[in-house]
Amino acid sequence: MILPWRTGLGYDVHQLVPGRPLVLGGVEIPYPRGLAGHSDADVLSHAVADALLGAAGLGDLGRHFPDSDPRYRGISSLWFLRNIREKISGLGWLVGNLDGVLVAQQPKLAEYLGSMQVILGEALEVPPDRINVKATTTEGLGFAGREEGIAAYAVVLLVKREGEHGPASL
Repeated sequence: MILPWRTGLGYDVHQLVPGRPLVLGGVEIPYPRGLAGHSDADVLSHAVADALLGAAGLGDLGRHFPDSDPRYRGISSLWFLRNIREKISGLGWLVGNLDGVLVAQQPKLAEYLGSMQVILGEALEVPPDRINVKATTTEGLGFAGREEGIAAYAVVLLVKREGEHGPASL
């Protein structure tokens, strides 16, 4: 039986380091430290990418865009999302909705969440009212609470385009 929908879960974490911009959900946040990584290290976009790939049964971000490949050094993670959206669209899938959460003690992110929703929606070709992004702290517990890094979780729903049948595979 082919289901007309699929869900996917994504998770990512990166260490906070000096000398890098902090990019979350495609938004550059003013902060004295950024996230370490091969690309722009946007943990939210990476979690969304893994959720999309997982829902489509296509593995994970590292499988498609390995951090050992110099082509991806410093690249915007929104490029990954657009590329993945094109792949899943080619398989007959559309993004139904996205729910994401950022886990960070600092900086405070509430004022940036709306912009993240718009930017992620544009990258995924989804209206921003079907994108939800929220932020939480860990009340000082763990690596996020010690301000060593930032984590993100994402859940997506993919729906089959009308008239599309068959398994999602490359």
